[in-house]
Amino acid sequence: MSSPKFWEDTGKAQEIIEELNRLKTSLEQIKNIEDLLEDLELLCLLWEEEGDKDIWKEIQEKLNCSEKEMEKLSLYFLLGEKYDGYNAILSIHPGAGGTESQDWAQMLFRMYSRWAENKGFQVEIIDLLTDDEAGIKSVTFLVKGSNAYGYLKAEKGVHRLVRISPFDTSGRRHTSFASVDVIPEVKDSPQLQINTDDLKIDTFRAKGAGGQHVNKTDSAVRITHLPTGIVAQCQNERSQHSNRDRAMKILRGKLATLYQNEQEEKMAKLRGKQKEIAWGSQIRSYIFHPYSLVKDHRTETEMGNVSGVMDGNIDIFIENFLRQRAEKGERTLHK
Repeated sequence: MSSPKFWEDTGKAQEIIEELNRLKTSLEQIKNIEDLLEDLELLCLLWEEEGDKDIWKEIQEKLNCSEKEMEKLSLYFLLGEKYDGYNAILSIHPGAGGTESQDWAQMLFRMYSRWAENKGFQVEIIDLLTDDEAGIKSVTFLVKGSNAYGYLKAEKGVHRLVRISPFDTSGRRHTSFASVDVIPEVKDSPQLQINTDDLKIDTFRAKGAGGQHVNKTDSAVRITHLPTGIVAQCQNERSQHSNRDRAMKILRGKLATLYQNEQEEKMAKLRGKQKEIAWGSQIRSYIFHPYSLVKDHRTETEMGNVSGVMDGNIDIFIENFLRQRAEKGERTLHK
């Protein structure tokens, strides 16, 4: 059996490798910008000598490209918290309101799926509970991609929808809410060793999709971490073993987030100011009627193209949130 020292060294080595990869990526981005600026300098010299309109047009193109690359690099440097480079696990739960809220939860699931698709990320459903009439009662899914958690942590909170309900025959306007939780997919590490004696593991019959056998066997797994009361469950895999592995990943992510929040609260006390409590607060409104507007209440960012946002165009909200956190000094640096 491997010693605790072996696992500690392995964990440190993995952290070093991840940090090296992160630095390598940033250096490649810087080198790309340097090359663009060198090309731009040469083009400017040529334009001064020849005054060619085609050269001026190329200068404008290079300048725009350089500005975009520098914006990407500045955003990349905002992703310096401990778990930012990890995959993300999202959970969406509808608020009160039955079918209307459940439909809203499904719309949000589609929005994040489209965002991930646009980024070239992968989406894997971990746990899904649909409603017989419409929408979803809950969904937990994994988004796999570089810095997925770093970006998507901006989406944690309550999302509000205002629209004419398609389920209301009277055509009245409805307001619906759904909560989005985001945690990193944390691999097993010495810093997150979980004592099996602290776990309560329950199995139950799955209710979601996955084949006929799913509804005939106790394949679904619910794990409760007794010291904290944190619960994680998975029922979308075909075997109890796979569901248990997935549930453990969710549990590790939730514990990692809990410990990081505790650290941030301690730092806030040392800074002598009270940290804003964002859990359960309304972070964004999506208004379909009487006008079209999506507004982020944390950054005051607004976008009138609601259909574009619902198709996954949410980068502006994510980027402004990250920049605001950096300006307020609310980041916890990578350790």
